[in-house]
Amino acid sequence: MLCLLVALAYLYVSAGVCIYSTWRQARGDSTVLATLDHEHTQLQHQHEALGRRGTVEEEARGLGMMYTGEQPYVIPGLPNN
Repeated sequence: MLCLLVALAYLYVSAGVCIYSTWRQARGDSTVLATLDHEHTQLQHQHEALGRRGTVEEEARGLGMMYTGEQPYVIPGLPNN
């Protein structure tokens, strides 16, 4: 009878440990999911901004690009921005 009681106690404890570890993993996964959701939102906003013509042109101008046939002007002595 004692062996049966010990076996049942072992089964209950092992099931409790399994449930606890599953709960901890789910909690960690929900944290990761929230982080990824926030990153996804930021990337969507960035995608929308880069899709606009003005943003692309502004980025290209910042890299020193210009339209074909444009005349570049170099003005010495300006302060760095």
